[in-house]
Amino acid sequence: MEKERSVDKLSRYIMYIAAAAAIIAVCWYFRSVIVYVIAAAVVALIGRPIMRFFDKIQIKGKSIPRWITAIITLIFILLIIMALVTQIIPVVSSIVENLSAIFQSAEGSSSAIDGLLEKINTWVIATFPSAGTDFTIQAALEDIIKDTFDISSVTSVVGSVASAIGTLGIALFSIIFIGFFFLKDEDLFRKIVASMVPDKHENNVIEAIGDVEYLLSRYFVGIFLEVLGVAICNFIGLAFVAKLGTTAAVGVAFMTGLLNIIPYAGPWIGGALGTVLGLALKYGTSATGDINLLTFTITLIAIFAFTQVIDNYVFQPLIYSTSIKAHPLEIFIVMLMAGHIGGILGMIVAIPAYTVVRVIACRFFYDVKVIRRLIPDSDFQKKE
Repeated sequence: MEKERSVDKLSRYIMYIAAAAAIIAVCWYFRSVIVYVIAAAVVALIGRPIMRFFDKIQIKGKSIPRWITAIITLIFILLIIMALVTQIIPVVSSIVENLSAIFQSAEGSSSAIDGLLEKINTWVIATFPSAGTDFTIQAALEDIIKDTFDISSVTSVVGSVASAIGTLGIALFSIIFIGFFFLKDEDLFRKIVASMVPDKHENNVIEAIGDVEYLLSRYFVGIFLEVLGVAICNFIGLAFVAKLGTTAAVGVAFMTGLLNIIPYAGPWIGGALGTVLGLALKYGTSATGDINLLTFTITLIAIFAFTQVIDNYVFQPLIYSTSIKAHPLEIFIVMLMAGHIGGILGMIVAIPAYTVVRVIACRFFYDVKVIRRLIPDSDFQKKE
């Protein structure tokens, strides 16, 4: 009898493993759909505070229908994203114009460049007679470019770009469509997940999803406010201290604020990129003697450093620690592990993913000693 129970237990474990493998295989096959659903859920979490604001508005004693407020919320989010993204275009345009002006001003030194190329051609002909007496490095470079960028490669690139645009269009439509229903019905995502778990765990799963939605909604809204705050601080410094110009200051500030989403590494990347862009824009719009290169570089570095002091001591403690209720050291270790596994992308998704894992651990495995020690004061631990 004991032997049969052991066999039954082994069979049950094999069935569990097979079911888990089948679920993983299905999720991997439909991974693009799952990504769309997750992205739509993120959009819904960001738009939830806006939805709740509209829910409080009443016209003649009646609330606005939720399908209308969901559409307004999606439009509002899209307009904000478009307004921010379009700020990068003037900066790129200015940089291209400035570089073009710099190259044009350097045309006077073309004779020196021609002389250098002629020396290289003479040396190659003398050293490698097989190259021929008519060899020129200019012609060799032209042949390499023609061989590399032939018509087939151009056609392939065009096809890839067209395919990418089509995929992006499908993804955007799918995320907006799914996000509309997630906004319209706040409990829809919970119902979908709860329908896939056993009845005895359904209540705990619904409560865990509620905790995750609450924490991630605060986190994503906080991230948006952090990007906005960093961008505003940098804009003030670039426009009024560095006197970079309003359009250029807005674009550079937006890019540095957006890069700040990457924890720990983002501020360094944003500061370095902002300094380089600031120098390129200022140098292209000023006469060489009008600015002191060292002084202006120090000014830019000081602006970005001051903004990061504000971010580190004001914005981030409110977002990373308060919003997901985790210790800063805990977050830092998670970031290091995520960066080691997935690089920058891993660091971006680390906190949301860790929040989900943290809530599940507290809801279903709080009896484990390690979890009790790591999260002693959890507000969402499993209730008896």
